[in-house]
Amino acid sequence: QVQLVESGGGLVQAGGSLRLSCAASGRAFSVYCMAWFRHAPGKEREFVAAISRSGGEQYYADSVKGRFTISRDNYKNTVFLQMNSLKPGDTAVYYCAAGLTYGSRRQYDYDYWGQGTQVTVSS
Repeated sequence: QVQLVESGGGLVQAGGSLRLSCAASGRAFSVYCMAWFRHAPGKEREFVAAISRSGGEQYYADSVKGRFTISRDNYKNTVFLQMNSLKPGDTAVYYCAAGLTYGSRRQYDYDYWGQGTQVTVSS
């Protein structure tokens, strides 16, 4: 079992930045590929970014490429999502997820999920 707890969400103006964190506990963190998804009202949950076990490879949705950066610290069992140049369309609940398949956009490839953190971007 892996427990994931997100933090760092909040209210920010368009053009601003936020850094999300996801702390993991339980089984060895470094065996898992990690990802961020988001769920906006009235929309399906969508893939945002993924990172390999070592952190050496990252994969992004086109909508956030160049603005968001995913990273991880395997010593601190934490994955991060740095979000810059935020837009109102980025407003959503953000979830981190752990799985064994790197770079998958499919939710069912991830075995463990956090409870989510709300990000609201005002115009």
